[in-house]
Amino acid sequence: MNYKILAALLCSSMIATSAVEAAPKKVWITLGDAAYLQLQKLAPKTIAKESQSILPQEGLLAAERVHLVEVDESQLLGLSEAVHHELKRCGGFMFHASEAAGRQALQPTASLLAALRPSYALDNQSVVNALLPQMQDSNIAQTIVDLSAFTNRYYTSTSGVNASNWIKTRWQQMAAGRSDITVEQFTHAAWAQKSVILTIKGTDNADEVVVLGGHLDSISNQGSGESMRAPGADDDASGIASMTEVLRVMVAGGYKPRRTLKLMGYAAEEVGLRGSQDIAKSFKAANTNVVGVMQLDMTNYKGSDKDIYLYTDYTDNAQNQFVANLLTSYLPSIKIGYDKCGYACSDHASWNAQGYFASMPFESSFTQDNPYIHTANDTYANSGNQAQHALKFSKMALAFMVELGSDGAIGPGPADKVENFSGKLTVGQKQSYGPFKVGAGSDFTAVLSGTGDADLYLRKGSAPSTSVFDCKSDGVNSTESCVLNISSNGDVYLLLNGYAAANYTLKVTYRAQ
Repeated sequence: MNYKILAALLCSSMIATSAVEAAPKKVWITLGDAAYLQLQKLAPKTIAKESQSILPQEGLLAAERVHLVEVDESQLLGLSEAVHHELKRCGGFMFHASEAAGRQALQPTASLLAALRPSYALDNQSVVNALLPQMQDSNIAQTIVDLSAFTNRYYTSTSGVNASNWIKTRWQQMAAGRSDITVEQFTHAAWAQKSVILTIKGTDNADEVVVLGGHLDSISNQGSGESMRAPGADDDASGIASMTEVLRVMVAGGYKPRRTLKLMGYAAEEVGLRGSQDIAKSFKAANTNVVGVMQLDMTNYKGSDKDIYLYTDYTDNAQNQFVANLLTSYLPSIKIGYDKCGYACSDHASWNAQGYFASMPFESSFTQDNPYIHTANDTYANSGNQAQHALKFSKMALAFMVELGSDGAIGPGPADKVENFSGKLTVGQKQSYGPFKVGAGSDFTAVLSGTGDADLYLRKGSAPSTSVFDCKSDGVNSTESCVLNISSNGDVYLLLNGYAAANYTLKVTYRAQ
């Protein structure tokens, strides 16, 4: 063989091999409109493989579209930083293992596994009120300090693995002596850091599950690799610390739920919600009946005038109202705000994508979050050397877990009660009915039919008038209807007003207390 030709072939082969080895790894992500624009600034040649409009859902950003793109994995850190710096928020994209998985993520939100909602009744006041005073901000502070002492908690780093192990050990120690509590790590195939899951098995309704979560990883735009300094004191050591105090108080108080409770520390949130996606998908595949999810991502930096902001996009409106009711009832001094954070801003989005009821209470408004996150300066000191703000979230989360965790199985329950009335009205004549004792989590429906023209008024808590009411239905004849949603046990009152002479039949339907 000609040695010159052989040498040339070997050289060409080495160059080709080197080129292949140097080729950047391609990955698939989905992201919303705003983050997609940031990606195009970083990589102008990026073109979406598929784009879909989000189906209408209360709380979503108007006309938002989600895009599937293939990018260099090395671009994800830059994208994360651009979303943080330009859009003033975290996340913004979901990582997918394949193009097929990404296309699946663009499909409409999966059907909810729970055929019926929890009642959302606040009926465990004695338990909640006994536990709340036991919560201490000093315990939360210590956990924040301990977690932020790791060089970083990045999902591929040694210290990130060690941080996961530390949380597992800490939770195991706190739960010692409780045979109904287990702590395990959830292994992810594509990276070293594990998620941590603590389970308190329900006593007589264990098949229904309530989840409280936060992410255990951290990231920084300053440096890379094992030496990257990313203390993540607020993002999200504070969320893990708030959860840990919930666990401490439930164990110390001897609380044993009827439903199964799970506390979750998610790995790899900062790189596309990867840990929580794995877990939520596995729960969906197993048909696990998760009846409620709360995400605690950053709880200790008070950047706005309100105390707790409920984010309304990619969350469940009815459960958000339940959380607001918890705050109003148990923590009346807390000021509640509302805001939106966009596509995939934290792990609640992973559960929402699988069709589960999820809520995301946050430490500040969308534009006023902690300016130090994703840097070496996200420290306990830069949250004011305090954990009093995070304590508010611990108390809220405890109320959430106890109120949902203390209920029996969701089922069809008793049949709706139906009552029928009839009568006559002259012009201007009024007829009152009630109170109707209506159970939590049901609708009160009133239907008026007959001849002539009468108006129908409903009010919760006290009798309505023609000027004060919660629902009014009137028209040009006497076929009218009104519906009230009842979130907690209460009384409903009804008023009929003869706009013209009328012969009427009234039918009311509701779930009795």
